[in-house]
Amino acid sequence: MKRWIPALAAVLALVLVPLPAWCTGRPTVHLSASQAGAGGSITVTGTGWRPGALLTILICGQSVPSRGLTGSTGLCANADGRAATTDTRGTFRRELPVAEPPVPCPCVVHVATVTGAGADADAAFQVAGHAVEPLPAESASGRLSLPAAPRLDGGDGLLTWFGAPPSRTLVFTVGNIGPTPVKDPVFRVGTSHGVFAPQWDEQRWHGTLAPGGRARIELRVDLPGGAHGDYTVSLEYGGRVLAEQPWGAGRPWGVTVFWLLVCVVVPTAVFRLGMAVVDRVRPRGPAGRAVRHRGPRLPGLLPRPPGPHPSPPVPAPGTTAALPWFSPDTDPGCAAGADAPPSGT
Repeated sequence: MKRWIPALAAVLALVLVPLPAWCTGRPTVHLSASQAGAGGSITVTGTGWRPGALLTILICGQSVPSRGLTGSTGLCANADGRAATTDTRGTFRRELPVAEPPVPCPCVVHVATVTGAGADADAAFQVAGHAVEPLPAESASGRLSLPAAPRLDGGDGLLTWFGAPPSRTLVFTVGNIGPTPVKDPVFRVGTSHGVFAPQWDEQRWHGTLAPGGRARIELRVDLPGGAHGDYTVSLEYGGRVLAEQPWGAGRPWGVTVFWLLVCVVVPTAVFRLGMAVVDRVRPRGPAGRAVRHRGPRLPGLLPRPPGPHPSPPVPAPGTTAALPWFSPDTDPGCAAGADAPPSGT
């Protein structure tokens, strides 16, 4: 029996230790005041969020917490919104300036994640002095939900490696959880890079979803030419973001290789063209060959170029080569006294 006591103690410790708030349920939002006038500020706190999540905090009109944000963020005071990052326990605290939304109240403070798994929460809030109008009647049309996360199919080709627009196919399954059929639903597919806002593209799916039915839908997603880096693909229907999927686009290295070749080939081609022009305008000799201008040579001081050279003339046998400054045949004095005997004989 004593051997089981440590095991029981360990089990009780695991059961009694509280789980983190973000593992126990839906994230929540709390306000320091339920009403304030434009120009003031309130403190927004939250628990149960994913640790390290980036959040946006907005004051939105035509919404109640039970129905959430009934439209897109165009119903919110986006210019006066704030961002917050949750700590390791999934909590945050942020001051929010009070501003009037572009539509009448009832209003909420809407908090939603920016990246990663989608999550949002609302808290009722009244902007003092702002108009209040009844909410539009909720439509009895069907509602779509995603039972599973979407995926991106496809890959990059040779043209994409040279800067062509990357393309993928967003594949997902939707189910109609409403009481009436949904015919030809229009989805919004958005692509965002980093912290920039998504660029939305509306695409219609042709078909009818009966209540409780499901359908597999494929939508095309394109990025601009030469796009690379980390992107996020968002799927929206009825003013609500249904899912987000990351997309890592590769760098178009073919463009880099092309410009490297241009920087090498173009200067070489210009040099060869210039040399051809110089050779064309150079003066020609009698044989049609280009004349090369050489400097004067000093005989005996500079080495002779290699190759055969003409030999000096060889005198005939029995003759003596005459010196250039002495010729006995042309000297009159020597000619007259050639046969005279020497003096004194």
